Amino acid sequence: MSEIILFDNEYITVEYHPENRWIYHTIHKPIGTEASDVEMLKAALNRGTEALKQYGISKWLSDDRKNGPLADELVEWGATDWNPRTIKAGWKYWANVVPQELVAAGTLTPVISNLFALGLRMQVFSNLEEAREWLSQMED
Repeated sequence: MSEIILFDNEYITVEYHPENRWIYHTIHKPIGTEASDVEMLKAALNRGTEALKQYGISKWLSDDRKNGPLADELVEWGATDWNPRTIKAGWKYWANVVPQELVAAGTLTPVISNLFALGLRMQVFSNLEEAREWLSQMED
């Protein structure tokens, strides 16, 4: 069975992969900090949340290697709205492929700790295949 496109534009594609039972989003170019950019990313991620619940799955694979820094509003929205709501919808495992600079900077440590406290298991990668392998090993 092939992927189901949930959201697609020049910045981001969000798909459901039935064979792997995960949501997979790919950032194609840096998402800006303008209000329209923020709303577009919220819409894309919300579509993934809806599909996670619809298909009864618990895994999310993010390829964020081509993204830049997120707008402060998005970071706050993620922490207070989207993360808890998506976890409630069934999200348990997140493999996040980030730009190498972000891995080296260690700026995700507080995010990982907060998500762990909410019950999410997250792993950060700089290699997409390693992320897929890890996520494949997690049980629904």
